[in-house]
Amino acid sequence: MSSDIDGELISQLADARLPSLLALRCFEAAARWENFSRAAQELHLTHGAVSRAVRLLEDDLGVALFERRSRRVYLNEAGRKLARAVGDGLGLMRQATRELRASARQTRPLVVSCEPTLLMRWLIPRWSTFQVRQPGQEIHLLAGGGPFTFEAGIDLAIRRDDFPRPAGYHAEALFIERVGPVCRADKVEQWFDAQGLRPDALPLHTRTRLNAWTEWANVAGSALPQGPAQTFEHFYFSLQAAVAGLGVAIGPWHLVRDDIDSGLLVAPLGFVEDGSRYCLFSPAAPEPENLHAELLAWLREMGR
Repeated sequence: MSSDIDGELISQLADARLPSLLALRCFEAAARWENFSRAAQELHLTHGAVSRAVRLLEDDLGVALFERRSRRVYLNEAGRKLARAVGDGLGLMRQATRELRASARQTRPLVVSCEPTLLMRWLIPRWSTFQVRQPGQEIHLLAGGGPFTFEAGIDLAIRRDDFPRPAGYHAEALFIERVGPVCRADKVEQWFDAQGLRPDALPLHTRTRLNAWTEWANVAGSALPQGPAQTFEHFYFSLQAAVAGLGVAIGPWHLVRDDIDSGLLVAPLGFVEDGSRYCLFSPAAPEPENLHAELLAWLREMGR
């Protein structure tokens, strides 16, 4: 009799045991996108890690959650049932953590994550004007690019809107991205002629924005240089190389405007919109007249 009761109790406890939170987070993101690669990008994990987490969850539950067809995944009925429950649960947890962070924010600095090149070449040179406008308000500026999560300790993020982001994140447009080839003033005749870019101009590429030249050529209707190119690890290195006279870089207007104003760089062909924009992302819309709203208004003013 005792062993039967013990066995039933163990069975009930096993049925009540929750799967790992990481597995549930991976499943929730994969279910939302119905795409493991996009879920991995959102969670800063590899495709394989998300796929394994979902497989382990399916093994744990003893039921398939996705239909896998032609290298695509689709939620089945069981997956949709679990996705609704997990989405509701994570939503409640996110709401609670947002409220707790908002309460704690009164005693800690606001943390703003910004793409490194924009932070270095545009935001920091102007930051003193915001400090004058908001004396006594402490904001911590953090360099960070690409996908992000507010669960990682940041309050706001400044990014180009060219990547998938979790549903529910609030976005406020700051300014439209405009790009164009830039070089040092004394190198114009070497790299440009009356028709535009010379075929033998030396383009400066960057691994963090590999398609910058192609995107510019497509929207500007211009041909790309046919000669050799030089590639740098980060975007700001390519812009600094242009300042040093090493070649021609694709310069977003907001990132090179100070160098153009000072005469360090010139943009012989001007700037064109590339279809993207910079946004201020937040967990929720800013409340009127709070620090978030004041920062948003100042960023838009500086971006004109």
